Amino acid sequence: MRMSDLIEEFIKDLFDDNEEIEIQRNELAEHFNCVPSQINYVIATRFKPSQGYYVESKRGGGGHIKIKKATNSKSDYLMYIIKNIGKEITSNEVDILISDFLSYGVIDEKEAKLLKVATSDNVLQLTKDIKDEVRARIFKNMLINLE
Repeated sequence: MRMSDLIEEFIKDLFDDNEEIEIQRNELAEHFNCVPSQINYVIATRFKPSQGYYVESKRGGGGHIKIKKATNSKSDYLMYIIKNIGKEITSNEVDILISDFLSYGVIDEKEAKLLKVATSDNVLQLTKDIKDEVRARIFKNMLINLE
C-alpha cells in the first residue's frame, strides 16, 4: 500500500461511529514518519465535499484539522456542487465531477454519458472565451434536473 492509502485508511478508521473527527497535522505526520504536506495532500484529494466530507483547517499549533462526514441527500449534495461550480467549468473539471458522481452512486452510467456528451468540446464549438461559461450553465441545469 502507498503511504497516501495508509493515511487515508487511518483517518477513515478514526470515524468509526463518529460523524466528525479532529486531528493534528503534525502529530499525524509524526505517526506516519512523513512531512505534514503529505497529510495535506491526502486530505485535499481524498476528503473533498464531492467525496462526502467537509474539511475545516486551522493554521498554527500543529495544524488542527476538523473533518466532518456529509450526511446529505442526493438533492442536497447536487445543490452544493451546483453552488460551488462558479461561472465557468472546464471539460476536465466536468469529467472529474462525473467520475465522483459515479463513484458515489449519485448518477448512473446513462446519466453520466448524457452529462459528458452535452458538455463536451465537440458539442460546444464556441470561442474559447465563452465555452467554459456555456458549459457551466448547461452542466448546472442538467444537474438541477437530476433531482
